[in-house]
Amino acid sequence: MNKRVMMPNVIKESSSGYQAIEIIDELFRDREIACVGEITAELVSSLILQLRYLQKEDSEKEITLYINSPGGEVSSGLALYDVMKAISCPVRTVCLGMAASMAAVLFLSGDERSILPHAKVMIHDPLISEMPGGSALKLDQISRNLMKTREIVGKIIAEHTGKTLEEVYEKTSKDSYFDAEESLAWGLADRIITEM
Repeated sequence: MNKRVMMPNVIKESSSGYQAIEIIDELFRDREIACVGEITAELVSSLILQLRYLQKEDSEKEITLYINSPGGEVSSGLALYDVMKAISCPVRTVCLGMAASMAAVLFLSGDERSILPHAKVMIHDPLISEMPGGSALKLDQISRNLMKTREIVGKIIAEHTGKTLEEVYEKTSKDSYFDAEESLAWGLADRIITEM
């Protein structure tokens, strides 16, 4: 069962008295949003709406996207990637804890990519979540689609790290983990931060 984590409120005083404001809303006002947990269509839909709204508010001011995610749906992640690249304001990404799989692709595609000292990034080839069944032709089509997705994701990683596609494929052929220093050295991150 998925329970919502209770978040404390920020208490603010105004001319009409005291107000309780959710921390998430307060951070959103500061143009900070979070990609936490598995990447699903629902999470991505929420993040896309937030990005679009913040662009509408100010088309040039930076947005910070905090990421702590094991990855998830590639198609949903690519939709978020496309929006991150399509909006005019820069999107800074910050890796907290772990950015794995599709979350790593989102993290490394930020205009400025910061990582905390004990955070990790993991990249690998796209996976099939369930063993498909069906005819040889159906399995062939699934395989072709998977290889096309591998190429799309590989090109994104190469573009944002400065690595060749062959270097990317070598790393993504298995689960490749990078600590903060290794992420910096491999071009996955721009800087390690100790203050926020």
